[in-house]
Amino acid sequence: MTRVFNFSAGPAALPESVLRQAADEMLDWKGSGMSVMEMSHRGKEYMAIHAQAEADFRELLAIPANYKVLFLQGGGLAQNAIVPMNLLRGKTSADFVNTGEWMKKSIKEAQHFCKVNVAATAEASNFTCVPKQSTWKLDPDAAYVHICTNETIGGVEYHWVPDTGKVPLVADMSSHILSRPIDVSQYGLIYAGAQKNIGPAGLTIVIVREDLLGNAMPITPAVFDYHQQADNDSMYNTPPTYAVYIAGLVFQWLKAQGGLKAMEVHNRTKAALLYGYLDSGSFYSNPVAKEDRSLMNVPFKLKNESLDEAFLKGAQALKLMQLKGHRSVGGMRASIYNAMPVEGVKALVEYMKEFASQHA
Repeated sequence: MTRVFNFSAGPAALPESVLRQAADEMLDWKGSGMSVMEMSHRGKEYMAIHAQAEADFRELLAIPANYKVLFLQGGGLAQNAIVPMNLLRGKTSADFVNTGEWMKKSIKEAQHFCKVNVAATAEASNFTCVPKQSTWKLDPDAAYVHICTNETIGGVEYHWVPDTGKVPLVADMSSHILSRPIDVSQYGLIYAGAQKNIGPAGLTIVIVREDLLGNAMPITPAVFDYHQQADNDSMYNTPPTYAVYIAGLVFQWLKAQGGLKAMEVHNRTKAALLYGYLDSGSFYSNPVAKEDRSLMNVPFKLKNESLDEAFLKGAQALKLMQLKGHRSVGGMRASIYNAMPVEGVKALVEYMKEFASQHA
């Protein structure tokens, strides 16, 4: 069996050792005679898996004790509705900073529940940067400030934490959580779909400060009420058990790599290789402001877009897969999440060099 280098933006590559362990345990998890996906979510076997996954996740991110960790379903898109239902807490408006396609979706969804104040937007730059905080027009009476700290499609990442004063900061970190250390205490709420750096699609993790729990809107279904889920250890309804199990294996793999500080070194090395080559000539280009470039998602275009299909065909022949850019922006995109080895990025750069020399 030959594994490809998978540059998919999500669902994304998982560590091979995690997949092998899951395969070994598929029919019989640690002598239980059952697959994890067959277990009762209230049985002692699964409860142990669930508790260990949360403990390892807390350790990796150094999550303070006054924050709850919730293992939920629905993806990041569902959180765009669930966040306002839980965090408005009697207020009527929230602030948003528009950095691209995912924030557009957050803004659109929140409009069903509250007045939306777009405090800043990068639209004028075609969403190729993070607006400087000096340009933000924040409302001190807003219920919260919502940002997307890594735009998967546009390849724009926050490398700093906004100061929102006493107003809780909400962050969609779906596509770069666990790629580097963060200070959780600077956020009121963080959410992330699992299918980039955590595990398979189907799991969404929410980290929420305890003082923000309670006072959900009356229309909030109980299963979407953070307080209900926190009180029930994410077991108000059946959690995505197998996805939690795989996530737990990924957390253990991350710890074995040296934790998030080591992972940041790994990710910066890969990004430097790819951006360094993109900046070295004119055959390829990346539009994002250098200070805001994502370490995870690297969009790029060929100087001659008529060569796009030939580029993708040649890449696939070398087992460099899923490099086609998002349909909304075109071009190419290399997603180089935690599980992508340095060798994969080196192979991509070597192919890009060869392709450029053949078509210059």
